[in-house]
Amino acid sequence: MPIFERKTDKGPVRIHYEEAGKGLPLLLIAGGGLSATLSFFTKGDPFNAIDEFKSEYRCIALDLRMAPDGQSSGPLDFDRPWDSITDDQLALLDHLGVDKFMVMGFCIGGPLIWNLLKRAPNRVIAGVLAQPSGSRPEARNLFYETNTAGWAVDYRKRNPSVTTETIDKFLTKMYRNNPDFVFTVTRDFVKSCQTPVLILPDDIPAHPYAVAMEAAMLAPKAEASIFPWKQSKERIPLAVRQIRSFLKAHRPA
Repeated sequence: MPIFERKTDKGPVRIHYEEAGKGLPLLLIAGGGLSATLSFFTKGDPFNAIDEFKSEYRCIALDLRMAPDGQSSGPLDFDRPWDSITDDQLALLDHLGVDKFMVMGFCIGGPLIWNLLKRAPNRVIAGVLAQPSGSRPEARNLFYETNTAGWAVDYRKRNPSVTTETIDKFLTKMYRNNPDFVFTVTRDFVKSCQTPVLILPDDIPAHPYAVAMEAAMLAPKAEASIFPWKQSKERIPLAVRQIRSFLKAHRPA
């Protein structure tokens, strides 16, 4: 699979990515939190979004630069943790000659889609947020604690030169400095967002139903899926059909 390389002020970045299909570009963001890689489409997400949509769209997906088991790499930018991921996504799309695109993301893809909508509002045609991550008022430290105990340990095994202090700064900036709502944008931003979004809520600690539905109620052009949609295999095809209809409805003429 191809590698895209670029330079940043913090150091070189190598992005491992995959393309499948032709047509309108559809950026796909795998689930798995900070460990998200292309493999999650087949082993972690409720369905394989690449296989489902490559017959209709030019699907583009990548490993996160900080995923311990991925083939991407780059500096751990503790000053701009969310934006560094968005930088990679937009730079890759630029490299591939993509201007306007649709986007669908699982888990961490939720906050990242909101960040794309904030950073590149004129480029994102529509977004699908499946089982999006969000911050529960009763568990504000959930992501910091689980990533410290899990992702950080695996990351340091692959990157022993990165100190625990750097990792702590990264996770603190990402999940503790602004621990409310969807991490990357405010409620006021969601209220003002004119991009169509489809939200497929989950209801586990890392994917709180209340936060997903609050975003759906606030966003003026939001739709929400059936719920629950992934707890039984019989319901997943119905959710996929809804995603397909939503994307088709918002394709440019």
